[in-house]
Order: sequence, then structure tokens, then C-alpha cells
Amino acid sequence: MTQAFSFDVVALGEAMVEFNQIRAGEPTYLQGFGGDTSNAVIAAARAGARTAYLSRVGDDWSGQRLMDLWRAEGVDTRAVEVTPDAATGLYFVTHGPQGHEFGYQRRGSAAARMTPAWFSGTPQAVVAQSRILHVSGISMAISQNACDTVLAAMQAARGSGAQVSFDTNLRLKLWTLEAARAAIAQAAALCDWFLPSMDDAVHLSGHTAPADVIAWAHGLGAPTVVLKLGGDGCLVSQHGQQHHIPGHRVPLVDATGAGDCFCGNLLARLAAGDALVDAARYANAAAALAVQGFGAVAPLPRPAQVHAVS
Repeated sequence: MTQAFSFDVVALGEAMVEFNQIRAGEPTYLQGFGGDTSNAVIAAARAGARTAYLSRVGDDWSGQRLMDLWRAEGVDTRAVEVTPDAATGLYFVTHGPQGHEFGYQRRGSAAARMTPAWFSGTPQAVVAQSRILHVSGISMAISQNACDTVLAAMQAARGSGAQVSFDTNLRLKLWTLEAARAAIAQAAALCDWFLPSMDDAVHLSGHTAPADVIAWAHGLGAPTVVLKLGGDGCLVSQHGQQHHIPGHRVPLVDATGAGDCFCGNLLARLAAGDALVDAARYANAAAALAVQGFGAVAPLPRPAQVHAVS
């Protein structure tokens, strides 16, 4: 008997209000929204997936704007708790010769106070109705309780028949490399799709060649690896076969949410029944469109735009 799902893609993590510097060196910022797993689930929703988000936000202006955003994007919010006990996080993006940099104001945020006990209520019920759960290294790094919650969610997803996607999204401002390596190794062994970027993988694995990174990732226990190579596309490894999918050369405006856009579109297409290589090709095109605008959410494309360039 085929299992019926209410959701195609659900994600767990922290969403924040974003202030993105639109002219390098000048105090001019565009207010938007971010948070890697939130970006990914919105990207999946725009790609046509049935989505939900699992998180906690403060009972404040920022939390309400995020709730409005998810509802406007068609992302189910029944598993987002609004709490008066902690604030919603925010972050700043600045741009310079080395690319974009993040500055966070999120310590003790509502999302950082997620716990496995919190997850065991409505969030777990939503996961049980879902095809795919998406989580990330940032979801784990914001607090020890959040890390424990992510691992509990991954285990619950596997127990309910959902597949699990994990994006490394390494942020060394949030935790040490040693802590990141240990937690991400646990997550890799619990996921179906392991989605590191090459930059993350160099830090985590110590390898600089994509083939060596792929071998390292499989060695952690990840059955399928999609290595994101930025403008060079991605390398897909599954069932002993590897495929390099070239990227798209486009004008780069802001790469803030490009990897999240890739993940969300990849998962939406997998949920729709695409083969992995075809889903990755679609996600490459979507990410190439996303880097041509400012902010993590505003430039996320819709299918008509992606089909026009893929």
C-alpha cells in the first residue's frame, strides 16, 4: 500500500530577518528574510512542492513578518511556535573583495531554544506526514539543544518513512570545527541525501579534490552525495556512479542564498519524481538565477524562469 503524504518537503531550523548591504562600504541595507532551511523550503514551495516549516520565533515584529512570509509563500506554519520568552534572530550581510560575510544577532533566540521535547509534539506529527525532511549544519550549530533536536528529527523521519536531506552549511562563527565535524558526521549517517558545498567540505574533510570529498562523504555513511561546486555546477554520486553537471555562467550580484535555493529546488524535483541527475540540473539553473538579485528570498525563482534557462 502506497503511503499518502500531506507534505512533499518540510524543513527544520532557524529563520531570521535579514539586512543585506546593497552598496559595499556604505551603510545602506535592504531588509529581507533568511535562514538557510527557511530559504530552502520557500524555494521548494516556489518550485511547486507542498511544504511546511518547523521552528520557533519570537512574539515580536520579526517573528510576525516571518509568519506572514511563510503564509504568503504557501508554507504551512502549524509547526512554528510563536513564543514571548525569546526574540527572533536577525543577521547582516556585508559585501567585499572576498565575497559576502555574515554578522549574526541570534544568541538565545527562540529557535535556538528548540528541544527534542518540543519536536515531539506538532513538529513530529508534521514530519510523519512528509516525504522529505531537510535540515542543516546551521540548524545544529545554534545551540546544543537545537543540535539534539535536529538529530531527533532525522531519526523520527527515518522511522516514519520520510527521506532526509542534510546541507552542511558550515558556519565557524557558531561552533568550533571539531564540534562541527563530530555533529555533521552523525547527521551524514542519518541522511539519504548529503549536500555539502565544496568550501564546507574542504574544512570538514581536509580534502581539496572533489573525488576525495565524495569518498569522504560516502565514508561517513551518506548513500547519496551532491557536492555543490558554485559556478562550476555540482557533482552527483549515487550507486557507485558519478555525474558532473556543469554550472551556468551568470552575473553575480549576491550569492547569499544560492546553496539554499539549490537544495530547495533539488528536493522539490525529487519529490515530484525526477531522477537525481535531472533534479540537480534543474537546481543548478535555479541557483544561477538566484545569485542575480539581492537577498536570500526575493530572487528565488519560479518554474517558468528556471525552464527558460535550463
